[in-house]
Amino acid sequence: VQLQASGGGLVQAGDSLRLSCAASGPTFSSYVMGWFRQAPGKEREFVGSINWSGSSTRYIDSVKGRFTISRDNAKNTVYLQMNNLKPEDTADYYCAAGRTLVAVIKSPDYWGQGTQVTVSS
Repeated sequence: VQLQASGGGLVQAGDSLRLSCAASGPTFSSYVMGWFRQAPGKEREFVGSINWSGSSTRYIDSVKGRFTISRDNAKNTVYLQMNNLKPEDTADYYCAAGRTLVAVIKSPDYWGQGTQVTVSS
């Protein structure tokens, strides 16, 4: 599985942005997908995940109520809708794939390249 993230950019606080992660390969729908981010000078952190069917999602507390992960298995794509963005959301965002939720969080099987999100105050 190859992952290609896109959709980053420079926005103002309070704005919205949608990131996409397009996957290649016929087995995309069998993977749990996750989003991570890495702010300058900080370690990469897990942001959220979505199960294979899209029926279950998880988020870290700092983005709950503002970020939404969804997926379209027919398009082999997972999305990260980010609303009410804050300067502290500034980071490189990465998508990842794993066979289980634990695998996605601890050691994903596949990583996409990062897409930069900058939120100005």
